[in-house]
Amino acid sequence: MTRKAPEKDIPERRCIVEGEVKPVTSLIRFAISPQGDIVPDLDASLPGRGLWVSARRDAVDEAVKKKRFSRAAKAQVRADADLANMVEARLRVKCLDLLGLARRAGGLITGFEKVKAMLATGDAVVLLAATDGAADGREKLLRLAPGLTIVTLFDVADLSLALGRENVVHAALSSGGLAERFLKETTRLAGFCGDPDVSSARQKPEVISDQPELPFE
Repeated sequence: MTRKAPEKDIPERRCIVEGEVKPVTSLIRFAISPQGDIVPDLDASLPGRGLWVSARRDAVDEAVKKKRFSRAAKAQVRADADLANMVEARLRVKCLDLLGLARRAGGLITGFEKVKAMLATGDAVVLLAATDGAADGREKLLRLAPGLTIVTLFDVADLSLALGRENVVHAALSSGGLAERFLKETTRLAGFCGDPDVSSARQKPEVISDQPELPFE
């Protein structure tokens, strides 16, 4: 089981678009490159002053269109018109990389029958289902573990490439730090491109969970 850290343990920053102070779990940090370009800093690790924007596509788009980055930096900086797409792409890669790490660490299994067995033992904490997989297979697994977190953000091609396997439709994660980090990042990705008007998303993202959002490490 995962739990939300006490609020005092979660740093807060001000969104340069909305002007509201929010936990960093609901924001994306941007940094300024030596060339003066705005770059996403998903791990909040790049040097220099961070510019924080709510983790939503519309907020990033507004920051670009209304030149909020330059205003906040008090200097002329360049923000690519495609910045929101860049953020989404990097969020997706980050999530899929975590799945690859979990597989190599032995914390992830694939295949309907193996996932079914893992659910039966109660060892699974996150269930993954490919967006283009059969709905009846997903429903059968969910009936074995009602209330379990299910992530439906990625298609078969995404999961297969990330895990180095062919035709990955179902997967499950066991408890541990990688599962917690994966949940945190998929929640952020789903929130970022969850606007139904977003046309660049390959599918409507969804994270169904009864677990609270996790703080950054």
